[in-house]
Amino acid sequence: MAKVLVVGGGGREHAIAKAMLASPQVGTVYCAPGNPGMVADGIQTIAIDELDFAGLADFARANLVAVTFVGPEVPLAAGIVDYFQAAGLAIFGPNQAAAQLESSKVFAKDFMQRHQIPTAAYQQFHELAPALAYSQQQSLPQVIKVDGLAAGKGVTVATSYEQAATALTNAFENSSTVLIEDYVDGFEFSQMVLVGGDRYVLLPTAQDHKRLQDHDRGPNTGGMGAYSPVPQITPAIIQQTVTTIVEPTIAGLKADGLSFEGVIYVGGILTADGVQVIEYNLRLGDPETQILLPQLQSDFYQVIVDLLQHRQPHAEWQTVSSYLGVVLAAPGYPGKAQAGVPVPTLAGADYASVAGTPDQLVSAGGRVMMVTASAASLAGAQKAVYRQIDQLAVYRQIDQLAVGDLIYRHDIGAKGIAATTD
Repeated sequence: MAKVLVVGGGGREHAIAKAMLASPQVGTVYCAPGNPGMVADGIQTIAIDELDFAGLADFARANLVAVTFVGPEVPLAAGIVDYFQAAGLAIFGPNQAAAQLESSKVFAKDFMQRHQIPTAAYQQFHELAPALAYSQQQSLPQVIKVDGLAAGKGVTVATSYEQAATALTNAFENSSTVLIEDYVDGFEFSQMVLVGGDRYVLLPTAQDHKRLQDHDRGPNTGGMGAYSPVPQITPAIIQQTVTTIVEPTIAGLKADGLSFEGVIYVGGILTADGVQVIEYNLRLGDPETQILLPQLQSDFYQVIVDLLQHRQPHAEWQTVSSYLGVVLAAPGYPGKAQAGVPVPTLAGADYASVAGTPDQLVSAGGRVMMVTASAASLAGAQKAVYRQIDQLAVYRQIDQLAVGDLIYRHDIGAKGIAATTD
């Protein structure tokens, strides 16, 4: 039986590890560093930091790991794939050069311009004063982006010049390069693709909910919930996305000498002029992974092995149900999150920033868990998820490990439900 190593410690990695364990070919899944919420699902957590490449490679070699799957963006941007490949170890993820599609907004914009991939116009700046002057001359809203990685929180949609000035000032405190991008009005969606050279597998479409509060209010977060499939994104729109974005991206990577085995995540937006790219990620999304991988009816491990060998995998996805998930976070998120807050134990949930023991979990960061459900309709999946959360709240009086002070949105999936009832 094969052994698999998943690098990372969040809800995405929990879902990846569960999908690997579901394979009849896999006997053991390790997750480094993992979290104690994973243990109940039979995942073996390993106390090795995701940036300790030598430690991870030594562990993979010593334990005869067949495949390593990298979840988060930070080790990818730092070159974990290059390190493993140099050591002769099989690993699924982009090398450091290709990972710049996510780690550098400027690199991504130049790439899209070079390969005629539709995206919003932009200007880049290296100093605050000219950026402020340019901002004052442009119409509102404006999109301000930090060039480097920002854990999903490096984008501000400024609706006033004062807000733009504040965002630019803050951005230059964290980056030497900042982009001001034209605002594009449209419907956002996530289209992830598993790739192996020029072979690829489309995942179902999903929509993430970035804002902290209901009705898309409050600050940007790493994601407060997601649903899939997305009713507004029809098969024709998916085909347009493949034709104008996915395949040109894969061809562009090959032309630039950046072909790899890993994930391309298209953060897309459906506009009046067609689909455009908001941004690329080079890994599976969090929280989308938690509602996408359960839809795979074929062997996830075999899909990854085939892509590593540049073979076209057999990937069959369910088509009769909707999946929806709601993230619960510690108070203070996305700022300084409160540690030590009790986190409920719920079968089927995906756990993220938690500490403690498997039966007594506490918060150790921002997003701590995600509750998911599926049903014949999106509205049914939404009701099922919130019913689980409401039951946890009811149990609070007799169970200190209930929802308690955790925060979450109450409207995940509302846009999709509205589209199905119009």
